[in-house]
Amino acid sequence: MSKQKYKLSTIIIFFVCLVVLISLLLTDLLISHTVSESIRNNQEEKAKIISRTVAKSEIVISGLEKEDDGGAIQEYTVDIQQAADVLFVVVLDMNGIRKSHPDSEKIGKRFVGGDEKVVLTGEEHISISKGTLGESLRSFTPIYNEQNEQIGAVSVGILLNNVEKALKKGHKNIFIGSIVGILVGIVGAVFLARYIKKILFGLEPFMIAKIHEERNTMLHSVHEGIIAVDKNSTITLVNKSALKIFTNIGLSDNPVGMKLTEYLPFSKLDRVLKTGTSEKDEEIAVNGVTLLTNRAPLIVNKEIVGAISTFRDKTEVHQLAEQLTGVRIYAEALRAQSHEFMNRLHVILGMVRMEFYDELMDFINEIVDHRVNEVSYVTKDIKDPVLAGFIMGKLSTARENKVDMKIDNETIIPKPSEDHVTHELITIIGNVIDNAIEAMSEMKEKKLQVKLNYNKNQLLIKIRDSGPGIKEEQFTHIFNKGYSTKGQNRGYGLYLVSKSVKTLGGSIQLNLSVEKGTEFIIQIPYNR
Repeated sequence: MSKQKYKLSTIIIFFVCLVVLISLLLTDLLISHTVSESIRNNQEEKAKIISRTVAKSEIVISGLEKEDDGGAIQEYTVDIQQAADVLFVVVLDMNGIRKSHPDSEKIGKRFVGGDEKVVLTGEEHISISKGTLGESLRSFTPIYNEQNEQIGAVSVGILLNNVEKALKKGHKNIFIGSIVGILVGIVGAVFLARYIKKILFGLEPFMIAKIHEERNTMLHSVHEGIIAVDKNSTITLVNKSALKIFTNIGLSDNPVGMKLTEYLPFSKLDRVLKTGTSEKDEEIAVNGVTLLTNRAPLIVNKEIVGAISTFRDKTEVHQLAEQLTGVRIYAEALRAQSHEFMNRLHVILGMVRMEFYDELMDFINEIVDHRVNEVSYVTKDIKDPVLAGFIMGKLSTARENKVDMKIDNETIIPKPSEDHVTHELITIIGNVIDNAIEAMSEMKEKKLQVKLNYNKNQLLIKIRDSGPGIKEEQFTHIFNKGYSTKGQNRGYGLYLVSKSVKTLGGSIQLNLSVEKGTEFIIQIPYNR
């Protein structure tokens, strides 16, 4: 059973709320303690200030010195008690006898609580004790006369219930603030989740992980080298095929993080970053290796955020093109021979039906003699069976197109020492012959001559047609890839011829001295 996959919004809301809740709880604990201490200190300070104020009062000092049991001290302390909103203000003499009290009946009686003894020794202090009015926070301050002799003390009490009420009020405010904070956190988490999901194109985390793994598998499984850079020309991605190609051309491994201009100054990806225009099927040469490359910008929200380049060793591409070209030429030769054979069968069938047996015999003898002579001539001088079979196919193609094609083997043509030379020769001879046959399609006289000569490890090939010829202004362009005067998607035949000649280390030229038509003169090294 697979694990439960939660949505990104759910995960973000949960963790944001959890963080906010923990933060607020910790804050509540710290603030509550601080607020409690502050409220208690404030109440103690209030009681202390009142008791000190009463202790300095002339009314109180005079009343204690004269041992006045009248109402002066009582009246004064009651006013102070009401004005300051405290539980009691009690004045004591040195015997602990009350000189004032909120309950006038308790005046003249001993102070209750037992915590007054310290102040009667001249020490100011704070205590919590239970008296006749209940449990209270008490501040005791000694009273001195002008001779600095202690003549009594004053006690100010604040009901503990009031302190607890103040603490509860502080806690309530903190609790309300925490609830508001959690609600704000939830709302913020929802908006944050939506924003992040929008940035991620609505993808969930597990979907992103799956896409990431698929991308890595795809990038490293393709045969083409792939390299990507960000908008600052820093290399961000290189697949295994690219690393292999870089190693073959003498570059260091793992260029991720390096500047493109330092590692691949010839890549021209920085140009794509500036222009935003894709570039296709361009060739670059690096340390003697030719790479075929495509470059494209990476655009997000109409902004160029990087660029990517795919490339492949041109040698592999060229070999593949050679194989495809060779197969096509073989197929064309077989098709031409098959077509020619079917035409002759139709002629034979017609003669049989009309019972022209004498003429049929002459026709068959002519075919057999011509075929035997043709096969004998070609195979006798051309020792490579693949090349010989190809030449036979081209003879059939020429006859099908009503072209008078002649093969002139000036010497014995031995089989080459390497098989790839045969494929290159098929590409060279096949494309030149095809071009010549096509060029003569509108001509009345259609003649094509192929001469082969082998001497001192050099093979000389001359192919001459009776076509309209090549115009002088076309001489410098006919071997360029894609150049053609015959329309779109043409111009690859002579380009492949030129590439194959260069691969074999040979040369190709046009004979400009011929009166009409075109003659190609091709010379290549040829080891048997």
